[in-house]
Amino acid sequence: MNFIENLNTFRAAIPGQDWGALAWFAACWMGYTFYSAHHGWARRSLMRGTDRLRMAWMRRMLEREVRIMDAALLNTLMLSVSFFASTAILIVGSLIAALGAVDREIQLTADLGFLVAASRETWTLKLFSLIVVFIYAFFKLTWSIRQFNRCAILIGAAPPHDQLDDDAQRRAWARRLGRLNTLAGEDFNLGLRAYYFGLALLAWFVHPGVFAGASVWVVAVLYRREFASEPAALLGEDEAAP
Repeated sequence: MNFIENLNTFRAAIPGQDWGALAWFAACWMGYTFYSAHHGWARRSLMRGTDRLRMAWMRRMLEREVRIMDAALLNTLMLSVSFFASTAILIVGSLIAALGAVDREIQLTADLGFLVAASRETWTLKLFSLIVVFIYAFFKLTWSIRQFNRCAILIGAAPPHDQLDDDAQRRAWARRLGRLNTLAGEDFNLGLRAYYFGLALLAWFVHPGVFAGASVWVVAVLYRREFASEPAALLGEDEAAP
């Protein structure tokens, strides 16, 4: 059998409810990402408030003669991102290993009453979907680390405070530093969001319906934390301030 025939056989062996649940999962993830990126800025949000403070941070940094504190803060951010990036690659490795033992996993879970019976093809699709999610998370998180590194380099290259006499030059440096810091933070947020949806994918092993419900639950949790939580309100205060 050629590749196309194998692919068609694989697809036919997976029930329609599983394909539907996977499509719903993708729609929830992409839909929420689109909303938060294009419509979330019209109101107060955790990311909007944080990004505004990143710009303020870089303006204050340019006013300081000693910038050791700023380097330490940036290092703390990179350590957080590095932890999740390292964990993501470990998860990917474990899932790839699990792909080689699908038959045994099906046998071991056959007696568990809360897991839906699934074919080998369906089980493989579930594991492969998890691998894709955490590979995406890994790439987003490592790109965030690289951008934070470049931000640290840019901080080191920034002129001393007493050489920034021109307001236009000071604003240009603050904009470059703040924007790079913001881009790194946005990619960290996207990578962390993949973890949330990866947890929703685990519900697929229970039942496709539970998986679809878990996808909606993750969207609700993310929305509340990013738009309707107390931290989002606190970070959104005094938005008119410089």
